[in-house]
Formats: sequence, C-alpha cells, structure tokens
Amino acid sequence: MNGPALYDRPSASGASWRIALPHSAAAVPVARALVRTALAELEHGADCDTAELLTAELVANAVEHTVVGDSPIELVVELLPSGCRIEVHDPDPVPPFDLTWPGAQPPDPWQEHGRGLLLIRALSSSCGHRPTTSGKAVWFRLPVVPRQRRPA
Repeated sequence: MNGPALYDRPSASGASWRIALPHSAAAVPVARALVRTALAELEHGADCDTAELLTAELVANAVEHTVVGDSPIELVVELLPSGCRIEVHDPDPVPPFDLTWPGAQPPDPWQEHGRGLLLIRALSSSCGHRPTTSGKAVWFRLPVVPRQRRPA
C-alpha cells in the first residue's frame, strides 16, 4: 500500500476507512479489495459486488483523467446503518461532467470505455462530487439490502 490506512472502530454511526492509493492502475484492485474487506468484516448489508464495481470505476477515472503527480488518490469508505458511502479524492479540481448530468450522447456501444459514470448513476442510490482543498471528491451511496430469507 502507498500510505497510511486509517480505520475507526464501529460506533453507533458506523465505521470508516481512509487510505492513500498510488496514482496508477494498481490502485484499482487494491481499492476493490479494501471495499470487499470492509463490507465483509462488519457483515454490512450493502451490495458488495456493486460497491466493488463502482469503486473500481471511480478509481480508474481518477487514475485516467488526472495528471500524475506526487499527490496520491485517496479512497474513503464509510459504513453507516443506512448503507455505505464511498469517495475517491484526486488532485484535479475539474468535476466529472457526466456524473450528475447525463451526457448529450449515450456511450458508443462498440467502445470499451465511456460507461463508468453511467453505471455509477444507474446503480447507486445517489452520487455526486464536491471540491476539496486539494482537488475534488467524487462519491456514491448504496443502501443496505435486506437479507434474503433462507428456507428452513
């Protein structure tokens, strides 16, 4: 890992993790693993597969669309009783234009890229971005999914 990881023990409001990731493609599987571990460790009810997929999209966008520099990408995972909130911080202050407003044209179905923000909008309960002192944070939320009943 590239940087310190902070973990706060669960409280009445939940738990959170914050970790600095390298500004490279290697950050994507590390971020997915952190989200998977965080959700599994606390047996959190958010959809782990969707959380991993959307986290991978945010981290990949941060790596691809920001200038490489000394600033790492930062992943923040917050587990709350109502669901989870995942943020990716990067040093570029320019917001992702198609996140909260769909683009003028749909993604080309024959291209291998261009659907990440569409997935985030479609699969999260809410998403957005906000400025930070060092760039921006792009985030999404997923609700807790009710546990499925198992036959006796």
